[in-house]
Amino acid sequence: MKRYRHYNKQTAIILSCFGSVIEQEKYFKFEEYIKEQFEGIPVFTAFSSKMVIKELAKEGKIYKNLPQVMADVDMQGYKRYIVVSVNIFPTDEHEVLIRMVKGFKTFSLANIRYTNPLLHKTKETSLYLKNLDETIRKNKEDIINLYVIHGVPVLNLGGLESVSYTADFLKVINKNNLTCSLEGEFPFYAVKDAIKAKILERKLNNPDLKVQVVPMLLVSGNHYFKDMIEISEEINEYCNCSITPSLDGTQKFNLLGQDEVRKIFRDNIEVEIKN
Repeated sequence: MKRYRHYNKQTAIILSCFGSVIEQEKYFKFEEYIKEQFEGIPVFTAFSSKMVIKELAKEGKIYKNLPQVMADVDMQGYKRYIVVSVNIFPTDEHEVLIRMVKGFKTFSLANIRYTNPLLHKTKETSLYLKNLDETIRKNKEDIINLYVIHGVPVLNLGGLESVSYTADFLKVINKNNLTCSLEGEFPFYAVKDAIKAKILERKLNNPDLKVQVVPMLLVSGNHYFKDMIEISEEINEYCNCSITPSLDGTQKFNLLGQDEVRKIFRDNIEVEIKN
């Protein structure tokens, strides 16, 4: 068909991110990392949050969502492009990405593929979580790590197994690990009394006990400043509590800046490029 002649470029990569009003730069640092890892392959970035796109537009910063970026890449004539799911779990944001890709494939002549999110494969997830816990714990058993997962507001959503496995795995590998969510399974507002009871029970035998809040967020956006600090301050009323320090040299803890996290996303892209 004559339409094929317009597809005269090879491969492109599209990073599909949620977006952040105050931490947008972290996504662009990740974009630079992917460009370095896949030299010669153009990298584009899309954002799924319309709220973020609209708020940043008020500041004169214009960004596009995934369908808009796919249209741009298709118009530029790329024969193949990889849509990267820059998400932690295969839940709602990832499912929307899949629907967008499948919808676009119904009329585009390009070969469009998408990757898995961060915590998708059992082995990768287990090794990453074990390493993360050991790294931030630093072999100290007088620390409780309270992992706070964002979560999803409904209980019949695909991908919840990944969220549940993450929470269960963290509690299994160390008795001093606790988990909760912001708006998903076992939200902090509903289980904070139970968390308090567990912390105080362990504090009886260890007066020097400390609690670290571990934000399971890709970037340290509004949830960090609002929810994580609020949770930390509430726990600090009865036990020494703080938010765990960053592992990537930045001021605030986040997942996207960690080398292990970037490598998992990078390997996911490589798999799809080879297919």
